[in-house]
Amino acid sequence: MEPIYKFNIKKIKNGRIFDFEDTLIREVKLDIVVNSKKVVSMMATPIDQEALAIGYLISEGIIKSIDDVKEINLLNDGMIVDIKAKINKSFDILDEEGILISGCGKSVTANVDIDPKKIDATKITSNKKISTKFIVSQMKDFYNSCPLYEKTGCVHTARLYLDGVSYDAEDIAQHSTIDKACGKAILDGKNVENGILMVSGRLSSEMIVKAIMHRIPILISRTATTCLGAKIADFFNLTLVGFVRGENMNIYTHPERIIYEN
Repeated sequence: MEPIYKFNIKKIKNGRIFDFEDTLIREVKLDIVVNSKKVVSMMATPIDQEALAIGYLISEGIIKSIDDVKEINLLNDGMIVDIKAKINKSFDILDEEGILISGCGKSVTANVDIDPKKIDATKITSNKKISTKFIVSQMKDFYNSCPLYEKTGCVHTARLYLDGVSYDAEDIAQHSTIDKACGKAILDGKNVENGILMVSGRLSSEMIVKAIMHRIPILISRTATTCLGAKIADFFNLTLVGFVRGENMNIYTHPERIIYEN
């Protein structure tokens, strides 16, 4: 199934109205099934579904690593990701008829406790360091590498930079872009704990917990963080960088990983 859809509209531009064939992003209900049991249904963009499923299952703690996955298949024209795997914990709490909407909802990372000490995650110990020049150049390239956004203007984007390779992801749901980018790298045999993550949207608590669950040491955005997001990042030793615009940026937490260069 193609991730985009052609749709006839009336367009008003420069004082005139005319017929126009617009390009819209496709939004579908995707089911993730593990060991013949549905884990969750989510509204998503039908591209990189396998990566989304793997990233989601690891970030939710349902599986520990890609090594626990025995088989993965895309069924029903890409609407079902069917996985056989050794599971890390019960997912009965997620096994309901509800759908995880594109704005987050029914998941561990979408329901964050305001006390960081109650979040079931491990503190990040990575000594990864990057320069401010690297952040500026990567952010510029990141925003020139979003084909679905260029066509539709209706998706979030994420990039995981790892060992000189960029894993890009686009989806209607911001949290799904993180799972897709991480899932792509994991399926490629990479250790995401050495990665640098960039996202297009706000650095809210659920986005930050996604990064923490994947043990990514540095998270960067062109926009700001929330107060809770900053507190969680600080507690788990995540370096949080926002408002990267031109050569300007805000380093909210753990600046020791950022090397300042003029």
